[in-house]
Amino acid sequence: MEKLRIVFMGTPDFAVGILDSILKNNYEVVGVITAADKPAGRGQKIKYSAVKEYALANDLNLLQPTNLKDESFLAELKSLHANLQVVVAFRMLPKVVWEMPQFGTFNLHASLLPNYRGAAPINWAIINGETKTGVTTFFIDDKIDTGAMILSSETEIDPNENAGQLHDRLMNLGSTTVIDTLDLIEKGNVATIIQTEDVDIKTAYKLNKENCKIDWTKSSSDIHNLIRGLSPYPASWCFFTDKGQEWNVKIYESKIIPETHRFSIGTIVSSKKELKIATKDGFIQVLSLQFPGKKKMTTAELLNGISFSEETKAL
Repeated sequence: MEKLRIVFMGTPDFAVGILDSILKNNYEVVGVITAADKPAGRGQKIKYSAVKEYALANDLNLLQPTNLKDESFLAELKSLHANLQVVVAFRMLPKVVWEMPQFGTFNLHASLLPNYRGAAPINWAIINGETKTGVTTFFIDDKIDTGAMILSSETEIDPNENAGQLHDRLMNLGSTTVIDTLDLIEKGNVATIIQTEDVDIKTAYKLNKENCKIDWTKSSSDIHNLIRGLSPYPASWCFFTDKGQEWNVKIYESKIIPETHRFSIGTIVSSKKELKIATKDGFIQVLSLQFPGKKKMTTAELLNGISFSEETKAL
């Protein structure tokens, strides 16, 4: 049994949880690779990735290449003498990188592959109304999320769970799955499964402004799933219009009210503490939201300072 020397590659908070688990299970991490620093926010201050913050706090050897094919980076990576690379929420690797270590390079993906390959698997599983999801480890090849699978772990999705809550649970599930994968590799007991290709495979498309917009002509369950699938980030959105005024509103939390009504689709019905929007099969009750220039707040907090006319619509 050969001792593992691991290079870890990742960027966001999700990756930090996995890296922390690897260290706490006494595996040797000889290098950490993360995204280059970028200016962010209104002040355009330089922002470190979550993985960089963790690596610095734990005195880990850190690399931040801008070009993964750069000869100086490849030389530095080779000098670490890693025999395994672990990737979690990073970027597509060139072949010269993923084939470098003796035991290869494996990735943790937050879905039950082959479904939800792509950039936003946690979000799309909820948006599409899935009742279960999970995580998968697989050896990287020259395509995105298509390599031979090592292990997968499954979990139920609660009907009202949002993407942030599922993210945290999958991070914990992923940590266990990565440790189990490392154990198999270290002991030489890996048996992989080739991913099937099927026309019915669902894709985790990159999120953008258009596919985050609420379509009020859809069913209440579809709208509710979109809202929770995009909460807390990047958040679903729509326009509220009232007497010539228009607001771009983010909606974070909702509840389905299956109730027969005669309102036209998108009509906003509000009281002093409640706001609901008419759909074709009931209402969506809005529980928390954010108006432009305001902080996120509960509907009751919003209605303390604003009232809507009977003409108000969600578009």
